[in-house]
Amino acid sequence: MSPQAGAALLVANGVSRTFKLPRGSLFGPRAERHAVRDVSLELAERGSLGIVGESGSGKTTLVRALLGLDPGAVGTVTFRGREVRPGRSSQLRWYRREAQLVLQDPLSSLDPRMKVAAIIREPLACLGVDEDHDRRIDEVLEQVGLSSAARGRYPHEFSGGQQQRIAIARAIAPRPSLLVGDEPVSALDVSVRIQILDLIRGLVDELGLSLIMISHDLGVVRYLCADVLMMKDGEVVERGNAAELLHRPTHTYTRQLVAAVPRLPVESS
Repeated sequence: MSPQAGAALLVANGVSRTFKLPRGSLFGPRAERHAVRDVSLELAERGSLGIVGESGSGKTTLVRALLGLDPGAVGTVTFRGREVRPGRSSQLRWYRREAQLVLQDPLSSLDPRMKVAAIIREPLACLGVDEDHDRRIDEVLEQVGLSSAARGRYPHEFSGGQQQRIAIARAIAPRPSLLVGDEPVSALDVSVRIQILDLIRGLVDELGLSLIMISHDLGVVRYLCADVLMMKDGEVVERGNAAELLHRPTHTYTRQLVAAVPRLPVESS
């Protein structure tokens, strides 16, 4: 029986992360930086959440905690009611099949020594996916708009947009329920960004995925996400429906971000 749309998929309560800073003096106490402060959130099955904020706001640190990648984070994270505890990779293998990440720079996230087929095969093998791997590689390449001829080529032989398509193919290969994007289009040309955003949106709909999108670009969040969470200095300052919040922001910080979005001049007739 498939999970019911709208039921809770990912729930976080009181997530915080503090980093020790270098000593200012030989005998003085070490200062601390609160990268994330007491953040709670809930993502529904097939829901979409944008996490927005400037650099240093805590977006990526929060998502690392949500994915069980940061043993120094405190608070609780559950996925379909099962607690996500950072630890040995074998203990989180079940979660790695459920939640996959697409990073900002596609080329640096792909092993330059591996051909595309090996890159996509790697999560299938490491996570023990029991199906025909060759068939699955061809299937996901087609889903991201690449031909099977890409299998035998290296990442540097592709354009930036094609490299990101390969990274997305690798992410969806183990059939996850949750796709997480960490600024996945910010390193791409404007015209290519639109293509990749359309691809992500289409895959989310086609595969019934839940989506978390980290971005400083309000346009990206408005296009892909139903809900938005605004972060500043590690804290959530505003949250709600993306269309409504970005149209009528209430917090000063959100209003400043919305006001900073470039707008085309309107020609007078």
